[in-house]
Amino acid sequence: MSDDARLRDKLRKIEALFAGAGTEGERLAAEAALERVRARLAELGRHEKPTEFQFSVPDTWSRHLFLALCRRYGISPYRYPRQRRSTVVLRAPRGFVEGVLWPEFRELDAELRSYLQEVTLRMIREDVFADTSRSARSRCAASPCRSADAHPIV
Repeated sequence: MSDDARLRDKLRKIEALFAGAGTEGERLAAEAALERVRARLAELGRHEKPTEFQFSVPDTWSRHLFLALCRRYGISPYRYPRQRRSTVVLRAPRGFVEGVLWPEFRELDAELRSYLQEVTLRMIREDVFADTSRSARSRCAASPCRSADAHPIV
């Protein structure tokens, strides 16, 4: 199984977990899981008044993921004039944001970051320089051109 397929499989399983899927058949039915989450959002919307939330998501990839999750559940993210690009504002029931949206985002974001880290290090190792270890500090200490103020980048 390729790295992409494994990541997609993990993302589906995490989504199913947060959507409340109980059986393997439900996990495979991602659309049914999504509908359950949307129904839960609608139910919370009837009982809870939508609250405005403001998130700061400075990482570009994480922000794209967060925006996609919001839109998947029918929530329209926005930004006020003069707000930073990293700011995401949305109106949704507090129970949904705290119980479903934010925990799901954090889990998916951790997987995405892990995957991007692996891919980046693999590409550097294969195409740029084979040594991606953190042992540069020991090599730099013996360097003859080292000044008193210089510190190795690790």
